[in-house]
Amino acid sequence: MDLIEALRTTGAVREFDGTPVPDDVLYRVLDTARFAPNGGNRQAWRVVVVQDPAIRAAVRDLYLLHWYDYLAMAAAGLTPFAPVHDPDAEAAAVARVDEVRAQAAASSRAFAEHVDDVPVLLALLADLRSLAAMDRGFDRYTLIGGASIYPFAWSILLAAHAEGLGGVLTTVAIREEGAIEALLGAPPELCVAGVMALGYPTRRATRLRRRPVESFATIDAVDGPVFTTPPSTALPSTALSSEASGAE
Repeated sequence: MDLIEALRTTGAVREFDGTPVPDDVLYRVLDTARFAPNGGNRQAWRVVVVQDPAIRAAVRDLYLLHWYDYLAMAAAGLTPFAPVHDPDAEAAAVARVDEVRAQAAASSRAFAEHVDDVPVLLALLADLRSLAAMDRGFDRYTLIGGASIYPFAWSILLAAHAEGLGGVLTTVAIREEGAIEALLGAPPELCVAGVMALGYPTRRATRLRRRPVESFATIDAVDGPVFTTPPSTALPSTALSSEASGAE
């Protein structure tokens, strides 16, 4: 697969046709993903391939504890669980969670309610001893340590795409991080970075929608001139996808 095409067509996939993914295929995906960039080449990731039906069901139940809050906030036009937020608006949105839960459960495309049935369920963990978190101790939300973990998750999705698979990284279950870690037998130095679902997609996105470069790139300052290039040198900004590549 051409690299540029892969980068422009690897959207989030949450619907799978149910075909089992052979272990050798999953092994190849992980074998390719391990070359992801990471701080100091310490490779701080750990992956648990969740196969036991009881553990899968427990992951699903922990996921659902906060999924409907997420949906309620999104339905109210909020960014769910954003570090900078409006507590009153969030509270008003979550007050409608029962209504949102009923609507989501009735959907024929429900993902969260059936996450335990996906062909491949992976728990992605990070070894805190190996993360150079340069924002450690800051009096704000920190995220730098993830720079050594999430490129690996993205590489899993790219490698899966090359194998004819699709998938998605979700972080909702992290709201129950302690319970997930206990469920997986993770020692204190490991933390949950996400849960990933993989499988053969029922359909493949062909026109991913993203905002153009001019919407986020400026020169020399945040409020500086917009960075742009003559149209003849740029690839079409919407030439490849109709599904968002969400990470929740």
